[in-house]
Amino acid sequence: MSAKSTISKEIFAPHDERMLGAVQVKRRTKKKIPFLATGGQGEYLTYICLSVTNKKPAQASITKVKQFGGSASFVRRSQWTLEQLRQVNGIDPHKDSPEFDLLFENAFDQWVASTASEKCTFFQILHHTCQRYLTDKKPEFINCQSKIIGGNSILHSAADSVTSAVQKASQALNERGERLGRAEEKTEDMKNSAQQFAETAHKTDKIACKECDTCLWPEMCAEADR
Repeated sequence: MSAKSTISKEIFAPHDERMLGAVQVKRRTKKKIPFLATGGQGEYLTYICLSVTNKKPAQASITKVKQFGGSASFVRRSQWTLEQLRQVNGIDPHKDSPEFDLLFENAFDQWVASTASEKCTFFQILHHTCQRYLTDKKPEFINCQSKIIGGNSILHSAADSVTSAVQKASQALNERGERLGRAEEKTEDMKNSAQQFAETAHKTDKIACKECDTCLWPEMCAEADR
């Protein structure tokens, strides 16, 4: 199981929350922690996680989660509501960069993501979540590439892909329905033609049987003569 899947299961699921996204980060100005109360060393991994409660009305939060050296478990550290987020700084709007800043009401953090693409994905999810769950006081996104907050995000691309697939499937079903309809019409025409042929043949044979007393359709003739 990946680290993010484990975080979702251990940190958020027990509190009836869903983790929407996470990014592994390091501080741009590294803090050295020589000794921890748990007896661990100063090395640790940090994840910035975005979650939302399952209970309505939904409440979105940003949580700092850490995994200390020598431990397989994760620990919930600082947490802010999405309403407390004031500014998201992408640092450079012209190129992919792993650096970013988060400004809250009572905190300011400068981070470096593990990769630029991981930061980009997290920013797209964060921007989408802000648009969905915040009605007012939405955070300001500055120095961000257009693909992060514009119409070309992975979320829009995924939605477009699903819509396209549904449209193609619907078109295929319509075409299949049209083909079946045409086949049914052709079958009905063949049936009518066969009936007309049978009636014509019967009439012809009936005339013949009256002339030569030889009937090819004795039962039908007997029925008609009644």
